[in-house]
Amino acid sequence: MSVEQPEYRKAEGAQANAEGPGTQDRTTAAEEASGLWPSGIRIWAPPLESMPEDILFPIAWEEMMCRRVGEGEAPIMHIWRHPYALTIGMRDRRLPRAPQAMDKLRREGCSVAVRVSGGAAVPLDEGVVNVSVILPNPGRKLELHGDFERMVSLIAGAASPWTSDSRAGEISGAFCPGDYDVSVNGRKFCGIAQRRQTKAYILTAFVIVDGSGEERRRLAREFYDEASGVLKPGDAYPEVREGTMGSLDELAGVPSAEAYISSLEEWMIDHAGAAVLEQAPELPMDELDLLSQQLKARYDKD
Repeated sequence: MSVEQPEYRKAEGAQANAEGPGTQDRTTAAEEASGLWPSGIRIWAPPLESMPEDILFPIAWEEMMCRRVGEGEAPIMHIWRHPYALTIGMRDRRLPRAPQAMDKLRREGCSVAVRVSGGAAVPLDEGVVNVSVILPNPGRKLELHGDFERMVSLIAGAASPWTSDSRAGEISGAFCPGDYDVSVNGRKFCGIAQRRQTKAYILTAFVIVDGSGEERRRLAREFYDEASGVLKPGDAYPEVREGTMGSLDELAGVPSAEAYISSLEEWMIDHAGAAVLEQAPELPMDELDLLSQQLKARYDKD
């Protein structure tokens, strides 16, 4: 199967980044984070308007790229957004009224899918930046904490032109809770997960940049209120409480999702000599469609 050799360019850092607070922190963090990432990482950041309606498409794209990286292709960072979607975890899908809650959202124009990487419900829209780093693992090493920590370094490093207060640690009451929640002043703006294949793996994160963290929290809570039936929050699904979520706009004054994406690119260029792709790696659409169907059949079932 041939793969088109795309053109490359070095990313231009956003001017807002260069003038924002905390720029000097980036240099210090760069020295501390050196050696965290392999060389040769490619960056693909498709425009929002090119994203297919089905939220399974970027998920299947990453699954297929993970296979390619496991077969020897260069690692890649995938940065993407979706206009309106909800991804849920496999435990969420087993809630008593999950199918009805998912159907209700779909009738409202929301694309809904079960996320392969695990975790819990995450609302997505154009203000939420998704970033996945797909890396080879030929020796099949398992370094979960180290991998989470370097993803935290990336997320916090990209935010460093605006804030040096990013912290890692679970935020109780936030949606999709985990030990490596990333927060500012006790309010979560990012969650991190992993997905492993035989010879490669995906480090993936959602980052709430624009808009209201509370509005996203409300959407997640509404899903659980509908899907949970008679079950109570706790072991069955996370309790999602007010005052736990925020956007980087609210918490640090990050001006836009585009500015944060530019900072992500610049951070990875600084730390791994990465290069931004002008064109997407060529993947056969028929195989992507088939993989999307297979993922839906495997994970979105009663």
